[in-house]
Amino acid sequence: MIIDGVTYPGVIKEKEAAKKQYETAVSRGQTAGLVKASGRKTEKFTVSVNVASESKVTFELVYEEMLKRHLGKYEIFIKVQPKVLVKNYQIDVDIYEPQGISFLDAEASFITNDLLPAIKKSFSGETGHISFKPTLDQQRSCPNCSSTLMNGDFIVTYDVNRESPGNIQIVNGYFVHYFVPPKLSGVPKNVVYVIDRSGSMSGRKMEQTKQALLKILNDTAEHDYFNFIVFDTDIIVWRDSMVKATPENLKQAKQFVRNIKDGGATNINDPTLKAVELLNNAYDLKQVPDKSVSLIILLTDGEANSGESNPSRIQENVKKANKGKYTLYSLAFGYGVDYPFLEKLALENSGVARRIYEDSDADLQLEGFYNEIANPTLLDVQMQYPENAIADVTKNSFKQYFDGSELVVAGRITDNDLNSFTIDVNAEGADQPLKYSENIDLQEKDDANKKLQYIYGDFIERQWAYLTIQQLLEKRIHADPSEKANLTAKALELSLKFNFVTPLTSMVVTKPEDKENEEESLIADKFVEVDSDPHFVINVPQKNDALCFNINEQPGVVLNLIEDKKLGIAVNGELIGDKTTNATLKSTETYFGKLGIVNKKINLRIEVTTDAITVMDGDNQTTFSWLDTVTVDRKGFNLAISNSDNVKLSFGEEATFVIVRHEVWKDNPVHRDYLGFYTIDDHAFSEEVHGLLGQFFHGVDYEISDIHSTADPNKPDATMKVKNKLLTVTRGIQKDYRDGSADNNEIPCWFVHSNAEGLIDGTHTDYIVQDIFSIA
Repeated sequence: MIIDGVTYPGVIKEKEAAKKQYETAVSRGQTAGLVKASGRKTEKFTVSVNVASESKVTFELVYEEMLKRHLGKYEIFIKVQPKVLVKNYQIDVDIYEPQGISFLDAEASFITNDLLPAIKKSFSGETGHISFKPTLDQQRSCPNCSSTLMNGDFIVTYDVNRESPGNIQIVNGYFVHYFVPPKLSGVPKNVVYVIDRSGSMSGRKMEQTKQALLKILNDTAEHDYFNFIVFDTDIIVWRDSMVKATPENLKQAKQFVRNIKDGGATNINDPTLKAVELLNNAYDLKQVPDKSVSLIILLTDGEANSGESNPSRIQENVKKANKGKYTLYSLAFGYGVDYPFLEKLALENSGVARRIYEDSDADLQLEGFYNEIANPTLLDVQMQYPENAIADVTKNSFKQYFDGSELVVAGRITDNDLNSFTIDVNAEGADQPLKYSENIDLQEKDDANKKLQYIYGDFIERQWAYLTIQQLLEKRIHADPSEKANLTAKALELSLKFNFVTPLTSMVVTKPEDKENEEESLIADKFVEVDSDPHFVINVPQKNDALCFNINEQPGVVLNLIEDKKLGIAVNGELIGDKTTNATLKSTETYFGKLGIVNKKINLRIEVTTDAITVMDGDNQTTFSWLDTVTVDRKGFNLAISNSDNVKLSFGEEATFVIVRHEVWKDNPVHRDYLGFYTIDDHAFSEEVHGLLGQFFHGVDYEISDIHSTADPNKPDATMKVKNKLLTVTRGIQKDYRDGSADNNEIPCWFVHSNAEGLIDGTHTDYIVQDIFSIA
């Protein structure tokens, strides 16, 4: 945002934090902007902008898009809707493709003969260019009109040359593999069309559905097999078995489609299970080829309200019956559908959900979807990469490949000394197994990689992150609650690290106020970005979740965090308060101002304050400042100071702590610098370890039930059963600095109230000790 000539960049934050920052600015009449993902998708965004009075603001939005290949081409859609005549209107598209461009075209949905000359196209080798620069007269809806005819999509389409099936880009230790096999014979497909004919499908929706089905039948290959199930309250099966797409069968199927009548309620469970049964019987009785692709295409415009109407039970029934054998696609016609239910139903059965919009071209939308899956050419595609040399690979196993599409896999290369990169793709074709292999000499590709690095920068790494986030978000749709929390945390971590706007994050941009006024208002709003009232985040790996709690005590109190009598190790923290008791700026926040680490066995004491780190090794004492970059490596422990804001301390290989120094601005009238303490590895501690943190090092067992909404829809309450007690806990977000950075990640956790009473052993006052070096 450029506000009165000054540029303010957007910042990616957890979506609730971003929303609050934006709403706070708007409530004060300030200029602010918010970009958030629309609904559950990462490809669609909503932009909100508030402009303060008498301000001049320019809002610039830069975005990246991963193009997906459909029907043999990539498409770039640019929405054109200026609403007025524009003196200097121009679209420029520059394309660089390392494999070379095979064709390039551009068109617009609003194009006329007068506008056509305004589109210029050229391409050669690796580069292509499109420009669209209409004059004022070309933009006019009629020769003397002041209105514009430019209203619609400007569409660029292109494809690339493919010397081999696999195109791989490797830059900065990350790879992306784009796989498109050569032209192959089609694999027979078996399709069961499960079509809603309930009362809500009456009128234009039913007519459009019929038109689409008739066109699809016209395009059905003769080696395919198909059947129809139509449903309302009851179900009607066209044939009692799958039938081959002979001319006679297609003719009879068209007549059946024309005679479909609407009426009744919506029973989704029974027809979907019947579709699975038809396909099972077809394979058991050898009615369809062994090497074939089997699909269930479910089309509905409503919610299940007949037969089994519980969405969870329908999902469970279909998943149990299907057993992962057949791909199910859910087509949601209009906005009256339960889209999350249909999406989960599809994802649990290897498919996807697609929304069909209630427009004049709904029949074309249905046909377009069918065309994407009309010609499968490979089954059971397995993509393999060098073992022990890669990590964090995205999805690399696919049930089928459809002609005209593309399979994309990304990952991280962990072997820095790797000289070559081998790709093996194994799949089943229409007639025989197929294998594609490619070996890339990484040393020979050095010059090419330098060119790619110059052009793409960190693009390959970002594409890996994007694919990983997409797949984590997809998995969490049908994950159980404990796994869902873990998937959410991972997706949120990557979204924040790579600055992506996703369903978990938003971009916010505001104009900062004067610092003193800003500090007062932040305190007034209790929107303080500090690690206050020492909060603790307890990871619970066995549940893929986390617990968190705060301890509220007075400044000067020393709390025992870890005490292991067997190992002779203890960690204690002293609380500090804010600088002032000024009534207008009064804050009751407390923080860790001093930490003490003691190891009796090696006669070591370490004192960490916001000013210095002092190591007392026997009779020797050494003091370091936070500005030092130093590593102390002595028998029994290792200490490293880096980045002016964190200290990492290890006892042996499996007891590692991080202390983060949080700085506030120098003349802050209220807050002072403070410390955060985090455990990275706790495996070395004995079974006797205790303390506010230590007692959880060997796990904690609890059960969550009765999750219910509260006044804040983002913070539901629940009942936690732990240590034979029932506690009320709240779902929330806590900051997590365990990676050693002063920049925080935010992770979801169950917050335990009242100083963690009921969760910790005893009460929090049992953990108050005499000084920072106290140990039993």
